[in-house]
Amino acid sequence: MASAAAQGCTLAVSEGAWEPWASVSFTGARHRIALEMAATDAAYAWLAALPELDLPLRGHLVADLHVASRDVERGRLHVLLEALTVEEC
Repeated sequence: MASAAAQGCTLAVSEGAWEPWASVSFTGARHRIALEMAATDAAYAWLAALPELDLPLRGHLVADLHVASRDVERGRLHVLLEALTVEEC
């Protein structure tokens, strides 16, 4: 939310879920986060940059993040993000 706000976007999290994830070397979680915001140029620019942003998350690293879907309805942008986080060693 702080990252979006810094780019002039006000968003609301409408849904969120996560499930534990592990590989041979790492533990973490897979996340699905549904967002809603005004469909503005700033919102589209923030979404385009989001996968490459450094997003601080205490005790974890965001290993992968992508926009799984996005739809516009009545001037509102509905977005589904999928992310993989791993615990810091």
